Amino acid sequence: MRNHHHLDILEHSVEVIRLARPIVEAVARRDRDLAAQLRRALSSVVLNLAEGLGSAGGNARLRFESARGSLYEARAGVRVAVAWGYVSAESVGDTIESLSALGGRLFGLARR
Repeated sequence: MRNHHHLDILEHSVEVIRLARPIVEAVARRDRDLAAQLRRALSSVVLNLAEGLGSAGGNARLRFESARGSLYEARAGVRVAVAWGYVSAESVGDTIESLSALGGRLFGLARR
């Protein structure tokens, strides 16, 4: 890892998974496919971010953009779960907020 800022954003991405875990578990009881897709997308955010932090130049930017794409997929998956009634909008508020904040940080990394 390059610096404290990078460790902080990586920890933020792991915290998003901690926040989303109860949502994914609730979704899994009703829709295993959607839960699996949410798990993959959330994991992909962290893994692509970590890979980007260990890369240089254009490769780093590509990984950060992949992480951001997976983040958007995860956020959409949470919204789909709400739309299907698997979880309530109130129960996902903190997770959506944290995903949005992380998205802004990833956008900044991808634009460097």
